[in-house]
Amino acid sequence: MRGDAGADATVPAAAVSARNVSKNYGEVEALRDLSLDFPRGQLTSLLGPSGCGKTTLLKIIAGLLEPTAGEVEVNGRPVTGPGPDRSFVFQDFALLPWASVLRNVAFGLELRGVAMSEREAIAEKYIRNVGLAGFEKSYPHELSGGMRQRVGLARALAVDSEVLLMDEPFSAVDEQTRRKFQEDLLGLVAGENKTFLFVTHSIEEAVYVSDQVAILLPRPSRVSEVIRPRGLRTKNVDDIRRDPEYLDIVDRIWASLRSYVE
Repeated sequence: MRGDAGADATVPAAAVSARNVSKNYGEVEALRDLSLDFPRGQLTSLLGPSGCGKTTLLKIIAGLLEPTAGEVEVNGRPVTGPGPDRSFVFQDFALLPWASVLRNVAFGLELRGVAMSEREAIAEKYIRNVGLAGFEKSYPHELSGGMRQRVGLARALAVDSEVLLMDEPFSAVDEQTRRKFQEDLLGLVAGENKTFLFVTHSIEEAVYVSDQVAILLPRPSRVSEVIRPRGLRTKNVDDIRRDPEYLDIVDRIWASLRSYVE
């Protein structure tokens, strides 16, 4: 595996480690002997051609799928199923249609038995943090797609899991909203001290938001390369897309993936 990470002492210890993970669906081999570390407190994007197993890997880490071989560890503990140390932000929002924004955001805490006054206070904090103050009593059908995605993100943050798994969370919104989400995500990564695992099809998005970009090969998927755009993380969010390093990395990734695009 070629990349920029190597044994770099500036890379934090791994919060999540996948070791020799394989996954078969019948005769279809989705993942083969895949290994990857996800540094603590940073955002790692999984990037690759459609069908290369990005979501499959995310679901294995979440404990929603069992690997055919290999194992995943979170903070040194093997993953044997879903757990409170991980939260999933779904592409399709997965909101409760009959519940208000406040109830949706507090729902994970409700399942954990947190008292109503405490869970609503926590939910209100994250509703503010994602820019939805004033919509606490609204219902999902009253919100735009971008607002529903913010509710899903607030719900994942509210349960205070150490690892947030995000499966193409911005794919269903318009370009302007997507760019705003990307900027907000950079602020969350800097302020929440959580480990983010982020699946995207967009090269530009991956380079913009990531501390680490893992490029996956087509099925059966392995890690082709890991890129760490170090200099971009020190830039103002408005300057990243104009930075020569950003443009160079985008071109480099496209050059490595273009032969796999039909």
